[in-house]
Amino acid sequence: MRIFIAFEGSFEPFDVSADETVEAIKLMIKDYFHIPLAEDKQGRRYLELVYAGAALRNSWSLADVGISFCSTLKCFVKEEDKPTLYVFNAVTQEMMPIIENISLLDRKVSDLRTLVTLQCGFPMSIYCLRTPKGQEMYDCNTLKDYHTDTGTTLRLDVWDGWKEFLMGCLRGQKHKVQRYLSKEGPVLKYQKRVALYIAAFHGYIELTEWALKQGVRPHEAVGVHPYRAWCHEALHADVTKCPIHAAAEAGQLLILKAFVHCSVLCLECKNAAGQTPLKIAFKYKHKDCVLYLLSKMWSTVSFLKISVPMRIYIKIKQWLLRAQGHSLQKGQLCKSRVLGAKVGDTVMVDGFTAPQMTSKSWHKTGNQDSQSMPSKLPLLKAHTASRKPVDSLTVSQRDTGEQTLTFPLLAEVHRFSDLQRHQQQCQKSIPATAKRKERLVENKYLPQIPLPPISRAGYSHPPFYYATPSVDFLRRSSLDSFSKHSGRTPRENAVYCLAVASAFKEKRWLQQLEIARALARKSISNLTVHGSLTAHESLPEIMP
Repeated sequence: MRIFIAFEGSFEPFDVSADETVEAIKLMIKDYFHIPLAEDKQGRRYLELVYAGAALRNSWSLADVGISFCSTLKCFVKEEDKPTLYVFNAVTQEMMPIIENISLLDRKVSDLRTLVTLQCGFPMSIYCLRTPKGQEMYDCNTLKDYHTDTGTTLRLDVWDGWKEFLMGCLRGQKHKVQRYLSKEGPVLKYQKRVALYIAAFHGYIELTEWALKQGVRPHEAVGVHPYRAWCHEALHADVTKCPIHAAAEAGQLLILKAFVHCSVLCLECKNAAGQTPLKIAFKYKHKDCVLYLLSKMWSTVSFLKISVPMRIYIKIKQWLLRAQGHSLQKGQLCKSRVLGAKVGDTVMVDGFTAPQMTSKSWHKTGNQDSQSMPSKLPLLKAHTASRKPVDSLTVSQRDTGEQTLTFPLLAEVHRFSDLQRHQQQCQKSIPATAKRKERLVENKYLPQIPLPPISRAGYSHPPFYYATPSVDFLRRSSLDSFSKHSGRTPRENAVYCLAVASAFKEKRWLQQLEIARALARKSISNLTVHGSLTAHESLPEIMP
């Protein structure tokens, strides 16, 4: 069949087969237009074919995506820079590409950690970087000192027992954050500052409100872990960053409004480089944030008989806070202010103490969930003073502090069992449609694209479906085999194909559905051809 290729103002016909792959078409275009393509460590130059608004993959054939006679494909030459380094995040289990100039390898580890913080939103003091061999990388050394080359994959590790807490922060789950907070006072305060920083970077309103209610101030520096509070000289300069700086870097306008409403001191809060939130938002080109911060900085604060510019009002407030701090210090004559670690505190010395940044889970660090701890009943006393009839299980406490259990009488037990039966019958009387709706709501594999409503009509299956038990067994074994070799269940595979087909925005929904069906058939046939499924395990064809 004949198709047309549009490339840099030219419109050329090509005679191809319907089973031709996209990769073969690209080779034909490359030879016809004499396009130089290249690929090295720095990047690559490649061709991209676009049809109906979607970029075509090399493994697809023309018939799979509905390309018919006289269709027009758009061809573009793309240039892509390859990442200089990769960082594996041990918390999210994701690979973060670091796209930077090759000169990054000659710079210090502290510069790399600055880029990592801007990409993942973690405060500087909660993680460390390790080489592929597991060696910790210190900020004062260069990347060349650790024999880091282009394309090397480094590892990001966090404090032991913090993975669950940080996952709750990254997802904005307030209850999960509360569950995995530390029981140590200084560490607890530090974790709350970390939670506010991450919530500000990712824009989680609920978690931000909770942290502010806990007394965390948005213009207060996150600081370092109490175990490393004594080593000021070896710390990264960005440990002085505040949540207001993270919100300005990420362009979180709602979070900025909440912080300024909480304290106007956020407007003049400076980072280690002396930059205010306004300068940071301007640097990262967040227009809405810049306009909002400008309007606040040039506003006035009105009192009964006077109006003060915002800058003057902030300086007066800072002066008052400093005066209050001096008065509190003078009032505490018997107490001396202690900086850094105190006697009995846990400290970490680089290269000497056992590493505590290995990303161990909360359960592996010796913590136990209070909900999962088995409850133990005290031993039954052989001699009891008296036995009184009660309506439920009661606990009587003696003067000695021991607890004894008084169990209900036999008649009361029968009454309680009758009540349980009644509750079970009530649960059985719930309509089946309501339970089905609950399952649909709880299903985490629901597609991210609109689908037509699910039909509730009770269509009967063909007679051969119930012919013999062996047919049903082969069908179930085929589905299990498909899930085993493809890594997705048949439903997940269908959702994935629909999501891929939805990229063809210029096609109608039914045409996108046909493309998804073709891709689903091809995924099944590929498993069969490559030997992952045997002949008797091949799945039945998807019926309309």
